[in-house]
Amino acid sequence: MAKNRKNQAAAIRFGPALKASFLCLLIGGSGIGFVWEKGQNYQLGQQIHQREVRLNRLQADNKQLDDQIAFLRSPVMLDRRVKELQLGLAPMTPLQVVRLVEPIAPPPTSNPPRQLVQRTGSRRTP
Repeated sequence: MAKNRKNQAAAIRFGPALKASFLCLLIGGSGIGFVWEKGQNYQLGQQIHQREVRLNRLQADNKQLDDQIAFLRSPVMLDRRVKELQLGLAPMTPLQVVRLVEPIAPPPTSNPPRQLVQRTGSRRTP
């Protein structure tokens, strides 16, 4: 006697449909996750690029400011500013220079400093 479909259990009829829908959800979810990850990679790449551009700009500004400081500290520029501001400064004369003699270190004492003996956990007996 042939089996009738109406006599089969409901789980047997919906089994293949459930498997197909689960497989579609799995493939679709994987695709969405892949696209989301690619978007995140793109955004991180953009942030890295922006920060590299900012770093290069800051390094160029630093170099420019260092050059400006070196120029402003040069003797020629300092002399020009002294004359400009009428500060009345002039180069020092040899009479204005005071030389100090460094004292000689005392001779070493006759007793050498004690040397520390490293102690180990064990004792040796003679």
